[in-house]
Amino acid sequence: MASLFLLSLLSLSLLPSPSYSRHTHLSKPPLLPHSASSSSPEIQQACKSTRFPDLCASQPYPLPSAAPSSLDVILSAIQISSDRLATAQSMIDSILASSAGNVNRTIAAKNCAVILAYSRRRTESTAGEAIPGGRTKDARAWLSAALLYQTGCWSGLRSVNDTSQVDQTIALLKTLTMLTSNALSMLVSYDRFGKDTAAWRPPATERDGFWEDSPGGGGGPSGLGFDGGVPSGLTADATVCKDGGSGCYATVQAAVDAAPENVGGGKRFVIHIKEGVYEETVRVPFEKKNVVFLGDGMGKTVITGSSNAGQPGVSTYNTATVGVLGDGFMASGLTIQNTAGPVTHQAVAFRSDSDFSVIENCEFLGNQDTLYAHSLRQYYKSCRIEGNVDFIFGNSASYFQDCQILVRPQQVKPEQGENNAVTAHGRTDPAQSTGFVFRNCLVNGTEEYMALYRSKPKVHKNFLGRPWKEYSRTVFIECNLEALISPQGWMPWSEDFALKTLYYGEFKNTGPGSDTSSRVSWSSRVPAEHVDTYSVKSFIQGDEWLPTS
Repeated sequence: MASLFLLSLLSLSLLPSPSYSRHTHLSKPPLLPHSASSSSPEIQQACKSTRFPDLCASQPYPLPSAAPSSLDVILSAIQISSDRLATAQSMIDSILASSAGNVNRTIAAKNCAVILAYSRRRTESTAGEAIPGGRTKDARAWLSAALLYQTGCWSGLRSVNDTSQVDQTIALLKTLTMLTSNALSMLVSYDRFGKDTAAWRPPATERDGFWEDSPGGGGGPSGLGFDGGVPSGLTADATVCKDGGSGCYATVQAAVDAAPENVGGGKRFVIHIKEGVYEETVRVPFEKKNVVFLGDGMGKTVITGSSNAGQPGVSTYNTATVGVLGDGFMASGLTIQNTAGPVTHQAVAFRSDSDFSVIENCEFLGNQDTLYAHSLRQYYKSCRIEGNVDFIFGNSASYFQDCQILVRPQQVKPEQGENNAVTAHGRTDPAQSTGFVFRNCLVNGTEEYMALYRSKPKVHKNFLGRPWKEYSRTVFIECNLEALISPQGWMPWSEDFALKTLYYGEFKNTGPGSDTSSRVSWSSRVPAEHVDTYSVKSFIQGDEWLPTS
């Protein structure tokens, strides 16, 4: 697993369009030039709900009146974060301008510029769209992603901290992440406890005995799953075929490039990718929303690449064969793979930062870091995912339903044995509304791997997950866990890191690997009365955006 620096580096080809002003201030609703002092009771109460209350109370809040509402306080906290973000972006520009000849610092600064631009987009959408529209769950998801990007930039610069200029920027970025965390904590309290700031509390997790209120299930036999997915009967707006014949694009990327920007109003841009093997790297930019990939079936339509983090100048993030940023992305009936091999370490097949994304009947093949569910809300249904080390990872809120999760051999000499973790979730803040939910999935090995396992089971150890970051969250519900899963169930990352703050839960799983009697003490059984917290409806608000079948 790479450092957060390597995992957060975005492709420079994804820089925002020139028309986008990164120094835009939040403007909906308007904030008047009234600054509340740290003694303001509204501010004092709201700051008690944050992880960094002293920093929170020390800020000059741009409130619209002397008697602000709770939403006014939240919006002004986001404004403070946004202003600090603009300062950070200017400081990154200065680092870039002074780093000629320093390759590592230049790369880190360029990638920070991209990361922070996306943080700004999500921040402005939170304050300008979600909160005024009463879409609190959207606001929480988007601000969670904004914090993720800021943390990525901060972590990346720490590896090139060789000047006072960089050191000062790192310090400012750390403060920025704390300010954003505080705004997110307030937003979570507003969602959980209402507008009375006296009732607000610091963010809590399942390990603290707190579960989100659940509006109920979303369909399926136990009320947890969902019967929808990629709609049937979609008509192609573009076609991709190997021969690039008449009316046909020769590459998937060419078809993506032809898609209009910001498609909305219930419309989609559907790309039919005909049977064949397409050796290319595909990027769906932020502006390309509601793009759909329709293949001719797993193993028939194949998009393949071999980039890996061992190549000079290549980050884990950029190794993805297919990388998606545009919201509303859908895919069905195809295979996406990274063939870099097990000895090349990090090599991503599919990476997604697409909110409201739906992936159905797709296959993802790789080794370490196969599927990078990086951020926001993602739904995977009836998919097949193969890998070995941390092969489903990221800091998204992702729901995996009816999927096959298969371990494959890890080394050139796999008979020597190994430790594999299926998941490595990367939540850094307890207020982030992220985690992995696996429901009615099969966790097993490929035929090749199971032959190795059966020959010497004691040296082939497999675990459901390990904590990449402090508040890692993963649950398995009604899954079939086969014999390759070790009795301990979960493995630590390093010594006791995150063992007191993570949440790893299991509920009514079956199969020889589901026995919880020997599980590690820091894993949990999901209480039956709280299992609805992990329904499609509750966890990713899927009933609001997933197409029904």
